[in-house]
Amino acid sequence: MSSTLDRNTLADATSPYLLQHADNPVHWQMWSDATLTAARAANRLILLSIGYAACHWCHVMAHESFEDPATAALMNRLYVNIKVDREERPDIDGIYMTAVQAMGEQGGWPLTVIMTPDGAPIFGGTYFPPEPRWGRPSFRQVLEMVADAWKKDGEKFARSGASLLRRIAAHAELKPGAPIAPGDLAAVTERFLGMMDWEEGGLRGAPKFPNAPIFRFLWGEYARTGRHEAGAVVALMLARMAQGGICDHLGGGFARYATDESWLVPHFEKMLYDNAQLLDLLALAHAAEPDLLLAARAAELVEWLRRDMRARHDPAPDGTLAFAASEDADSEGEEGKFYVWTRDEIASVLGAEMALFEDHYPCPAAGNWEGKLILTRATHPEHPETEARLAALRARLFAAREGRVRPGWDDKILADWNGLAIAALARASAVFARPDWLDLAIAAHGAVTALLGREDGRFNHAIRRGRISASGLLDDQAAMLRATLALYQATGRAAYLDQAERIAAATLTAYGDGQGGLYLTAADAADLPGGIRPRASFDNATPSGAGLFAEGLAILHHLTGSAAHRDAAAALIGAHTGERRALSAFPTLLGAAALLEEGASVVIVGDAADPRFAALHRAALAHFDPAVVVLPVGDATSLPEGHPAHGKSAAEPAAFVCRAQVCSLPVSDPALLRGQISQRAGVA
Repeated sequence: MSSTLDRNTLADATSPYLLQHADNPVHWQMWSDATLTAARAANRLILLSIGYAACHWCHVMAHESFEDPATAALMNRLYVNIKVDREERPDIDGIYMTAVQAMGEQGGWPLTVIMTPDGAPIFGGTYFPPEPRWGRPSFRQVLEMVADAWKKDGEKFARSGASLLRRIAAHAELKPGAPIAPGDLAAVTERFLGMMDWEEGGLRGAPKFPNAPIFRFLWGEYARTGRHEAGAVVALMLARMAQGGICDHLGGGFARYATDESWLVPHFEKMLYDNAQLLDLLALAHAAEPDLLLAARAAELVEWLRRDMRARHDPAPDGTLAFAASEDADSEGEEGKFYVWTRDEIASVLGAEMALFEDHYPCPAAGNWEGKLILTRATHPEHPETEARLAALRARLFAAREGRVRPGWDDKILADWNGLAIAALARASAVFARPDWLDLAIAAHGAVTALLGREDGRFNHAIRRGRISASGLLDDQAAMLRATLALYQATGRAAYLDQAERIAAATLTAYGDGQGGLYLTAADAADLPGGIRPRASFDNATPSGAGLFAEGLAILHHLTGSAAHRDAAAALIGAHTGERRALSAFPTLLGAAALLEEGASVVIVGDAADPRFAALHRAALAHFDPAVVVLPVGDATSLPEGHPAHGKSAAEPAAFVCRAQVCSLPVSDPALLRGQISQRAGVA
């Protein structure tokens, strides 16, 4: 047996999740060609365990099984054991998650898969207890059962696993169809609205996830059609989340999901991608109807990003910082311990002002979760004086909480999640009139470009402690394209538009399938099982790479008038539309289709140093319609000749609103500009 397989190699990893397992008695290996080759040479089954640093049940299974010497000895005797950080390798996670779901399991993390020496999955599940429990076998029983079955009939299992891999590859093939029509968008809107919880917000049932791509699509439909319910359901969810326990009322930001129907009890981990998308939604909703509650939560969220989530151990050469991936749910081995209180603890900090605090933040003596208090807000912000006093009380509680043992911090930098955060900060900066937030976005973009950017225009996926640990995926290119285009629109700096063009061209070359579609992995990617190149079509907790990239191509078309960008966007969208009944799986792609056909480009001309130019620019950037593309060009003769606003001018700073290759008359008043943009749906 190879000596590499005889020891735990995770001390050589950079991923915080893998490093959490570096002291396990399990002989963990990292996913690599070398590990897979060694498994084949040894002709041993592979035990693949996939999780992430902030995953509570991953920690539970680690403590119960992977730290147990007897279980580890069994794993080491029967299997080649591989650990994967799903955030570092979402391509591997996606392949094997699909396999487990094809086996009839629900899927989730920790993901546990047993594979042939060739990497073909033959058994899978999620968490397995150390003893038989809840109708599930123990983890040790699973290990022995599958190993015995393999010994008795390995050829049968090998054929079954190979067949499953072939089915996964076939499932990834796209089904092209006709262009998206308004009726398709209306039908998907109706389907989503039928799934909503109109009391507590979000989708019906528990656990409750934000499902941001769905709500971003619904908001786009509200802006496009004026359909009141589509906007109201977004506003309802944001309001309920902003008051609920899923919101960190002291430190800012939102937890990944709530375990109950009313957003009270969070699964306490805080993820960059969730908060990026929620900031975007908070900005859009506030832009439509200003609300002190949404403004407060947005400001708290950005302060959390600034204070706690900048990856200070990996500065760019110029000192700028990108954002880290997540904060854990657990501290001192206990879920939520950092965040929860008793009434007495709060009273000891606030003293005589406890009465004022609990008028707004209920503090029942018995607690509201397992005898402890998860802070919630019972009142809507109204009076500035009261809010100032409450802010001072929260600051005292925050300072007391800072003395506790903090949850774990996953400080790896992921290009895709950073891209979502940068774009959201750019929008929020305009909506909430916070230029310092734009500075934060610009700095993060520069850091990601310096640390993860490649000479060919693409981005690598992950870096930590100066070591790139994963090659770039489609999601990275698409999210950084969104970010780069957002910064061009916010600043008017031509360098961002040039970079966006390079990203788009490099992505089409490296990820394209030659038929209009895109793969998740690049043509030069290695170490994928069975030669599979997975897709990135369906939205999950994050927007799909295909949907985001289609959006980016549509924005580039509106910015430049380029028919090539329009054709590429239309081809990418059409590659996914063959199965009309499945369109609700692609809300980001559907939003891109609406943007391509009905989006507005707002071209601002005149002296960029004139305050009137800046006022028009802010009005366009801060509009609530996500299908508005802003070109602060100054001189419209610089636009390509194919753009409908090419050569347009005015005697004073003015904006032209262009749709379907036709531009409005010049508008010089910001209020009139907002109305002009809103005319397509009759929503003002």
